[in-house]
Amino acid sequence: MLPRSGDVIHVTRAASVQFAEPILFRVIRVQNWSTYEGWVWLDGYELNSAGNALERRSIFVQVKGLVTAGSRSVSSRHPHDVRSTRAAA
Repeated sequence: MLPRSGDVIHVTRAASVQFAEPILFRVIRVQNWSTYEGWVWLDGYELNSAGNALERRSIFVQVKGLVTAGSRSVSSRHPHDVRSTRAAA
């Protein structure tokens, strides 16, 4: 499954060899560009360890190599997973 806008992911060598030094990345959008199967262009921000944006980037990565900041693989996340930002009433 593709990451969604707002997801924070760890990008490592498993996603692309260019990330021998892992980065934390907040997704702005997933580009709908034709590319190799299993690969995707992501727009977003590279984050520091405190979660602050360092630089806006576009990265080309394998979806199966992405891991959410909560350590769950993005590709194994189920479509029925729901994130609610509403406070409980």
